[in-house]
Amino acid sequence: MAPVNTNEREGTRAVLRYYHMSASKARLVLDLIRGVDVLRAQDILASTPREAAQVVAKVLASAVANAQNNDGQAVEELYVASAFADEGPTLKRFRPRARGRASKIFKRTCHVTIIVARMDEAQLARKRASRSAGADRSQRVSASRRRADQQSHARHRETAREEAAAAAESEAAAAAAAEAHDHEGHDHEGHDHEGHDHEVVADDAVVDGRADETESTEADAAAETETTEAAPAAEDEATDVAPEAASEETTD
Repeated sequence: MAPVNTNEREGTRAVLRYYHMSASKARLVLDLIRGVDVLRAQDILASTPREAAQVVAKVLASAVANAQNNDGQAVEELYVASAFADEGPTLKRFRPRARGRASKIFKRTCHVTIIVARMDEAQLARKRASRSAGADRSQRVSASRRRADQQSHARHRETAREEAAAAAESEAAAAAAAEAHDHEGHDHEGHDHEGHDHEVVADDAVVDGRADETESTEADAAAETETTEAAPAAEDEATDVAPEAASEETTD
């Protein structure tokens, strides 16, 4: 079977000419997207860390735009039918080297061509089936995630309610303990006041006893004083009576 000429391949094409890059570097990236649907090819190019990937992505976007606008194709039904890079003219330059010599510099160019075409019915059926399966799987995953989120939120709410109830109970217990402590303090204060009253009564009794003792002591002292004063008077009277009696006896 004779090979198909690239200019005779079906599909919509976009060509980048005279790009300053070697064709071998561009082919490394083109091999990644050949035969792949357009959407996946765009993802592959976006994640490829090569300079040629950015250039090939622009050429692919141009080919897809041509297919949409010129041929009325849908992006979901397109795939990369062909992708190749041809060598362009090479610019020859020289670099001076040691001992008067010169080395050659080849500045190569390339022509990048990408052809996109519509998938056949079998490929479209497989893609729709895989898409529906993926949609079902994504729906199941999203539903399970929603259920997990709801359960997580319910657990968080239940935990918050339990924490709030525990906090309320602890606050009530603390308030009851504080109230009981206040009552005990008031009872102690009442007992202290009663003790002070007893002490005051006792102090009054002591003061009264001391006053009675002082009065009795003062009475005794006064009685002793009177007795002391009465004794000399009695002696003086006895002395006066004795001379008189003697004089009377002498007279007789």
